[in-house]
Amino acid sequence: MFQKAVHELSQTDLRSELVITQIPSPKGLAKEAVAFTADVASDHINDTADAGTGRFVLLHEPTPQEQWGGVFRIITFSKSPLETLIGADEMISEVSWAWLLEALENRSAEYSHEAGTTTRIISSGFGSLSGQSDHAELEMRASWSPVGDLASHFAAWQDLICMMSGYPLYPTDPTRLNRVK
Repeated sequence: MFQKAVHELSQTDLRSELVITQIPSPKGLAKEAVAFTADVASDHINDTADAGTGRFVLLHEPTPQEQWGGVFRIITFSKSPLETLIGADEMISEVSWAWLLEALENRSAEYSHEAGTTTRIISSGFGSLSGQSDHAELEMRASWSPVGDLASHFAAWQDLICMMSGYPLYPTDPTRLNRVK
């Protein structure tokens, strides 16, 4: 069952704005897991897009987990710099959570048992860093239990990172992963 899930992920279209890399999965969270990072490609960073980043982990247990509501669980992390004024807006946390739900809905990625946090960080420099202008970041940690097609969840996570980084919801020229082991 897990190998079939990994195969589904390998069939996901990849957004050209992102560099997706398979990484070692975290130990001790589940019997089986596969993990990926995503970073906005350096040739896509410009005045309208920031250097977003993220992680996607698919967990699997052979028997249903009560707290998951099934045998699979997705854990994600997404982060992007923000304009300081946007980072200061308390509503950006709710907006970013809505971006996740919109990305899942637009990819027809059904889910249950969703949970998460969003964090706004505003940094100001002092002392030898006082010349730095204030800057902000937005971080989201989210998890949910996927229902059905796993590729749609992987695509929705990519869309979330892109939206947080200033790109549109839908990709313009996706490619295939085809390297998942």
